[in-house]
Amino acid sequence: MSETTEPKKLKVTLVKSAIGYSERHKATVRALGLRKLHQTVVLPDTPSIRGMLYKVNHLVKIEEEK
Repeated sequence: MSETTEPKKLKVTLVKSAIGYSERHKATVRALGLRKLHQTVVLPDTPSIRGMLYKVNHLVKIEEEK
């Protein structure tokens, strides 16, 4: 009865440049793996990732992946 459930995934797309924002915001965008505008990465839905996304939610678009 060992049921393996995959952790949820989040699709994150950089939709606005971090130029003009603080160095912390730039570093957070880079730590999420985003380098270019309109680049999309798939990340696990963890509390630490959610916190990073909360800090830069004005720069990214977040979608849940099924």
